[in-house]
Amino acid sequence: MSNEIKLTGKEIRKAFWIWQFYSHANYNYERMQGGAFAAAMTPVIDKLYPAEDPDKKEQRIAALQRHMVFFNTNPNVGTLIHGAVISMEEERANGADISDEAINAVKTGLMGPLAGIGDALDQGMIIPLIVAIGISIAKTGNVMGSLFTMIVNPLVLAGMAYFFWMRGYKLGNNAITSILSGGKMKTIINAASILGCTVMGALICSYVSLSTNIVFHIGQSEFNIQTMLFDAILPQLLPLLITLGVFKLLGSEKWNATKIMILLIAIGFIGGCIGIF
Repeated sequence: MSNEIKLTGKEIRKAFWIWQFYSHANYNYERMQGGAFAAAMTPVIDKLYPAEDPDKKEQRIAALQRHMVFFNTNPNVGTLIHGAVISMEEERANGADISDEAINAVKTGLMGPLAGIGDALDQGMIIPLIVAIGISIAKTGNVMGSLFTMIVNPLVLAGMAYFFWMRGYKLGNNAITSILSGGKMKTIINAASILGCTVMGALICSYVSLSTNIVFHIGQSEFNIQTMLFDAILPQLLPLLITLGVFKLLGSEKWNATKIMILLIAIGFIGGCIGIF
């Protein structure tokens, strides 16, 4: 059609950067990320329903209102939803029969599953891995360790978010059926969770350190509990036991992360003072 409204990369990228910087700026219990979603959609709405066109005023208002509803997902992988919704808004502005309910169905249908995938990927794998590399560099006294984490972490997450944003726009209305069909979502979530646990397990091996200084004197001989007992049974046995202990406490209703950290600090301090650790 000669009067077809077509979004350009400029509007799509501008919407993306608004989301990147403000996805949690108006986070609240009533709408969660709803306000940020609506803010990110403003460049798209400005192009599809120009303010200078008085006939489009009601459509502009309606578009903003339908994106102010409750919304909450992972800010990186969840951008697949934004891209899909932008594509649907574009089709709707050009006469396609796409209702408010259809747009909201994409948002509500995908925000939960994509939150699960995104949290497993960035919080369970990507961020810990980047931080671990930064710590390894920093342990040598190199300032590049902290700079590596500060620079690489946001770049990787932003790159991931941009990929899913553009992928969602390309898939459009087919995004929800493409992703949710055939049990793909459950498989992806399970795979991401397993990968995240594997990475965390590797980090535990590398960064949890505990040994004892207890030595028994038997006649002319010394019996070092660490080297002659624990290491003989299983190297790194104490770090394994303390990790399993923390995992057990996390499953208890009486314990939370703060209490466990205070307990570990107390044990380490007391143990260090009396010479056990």
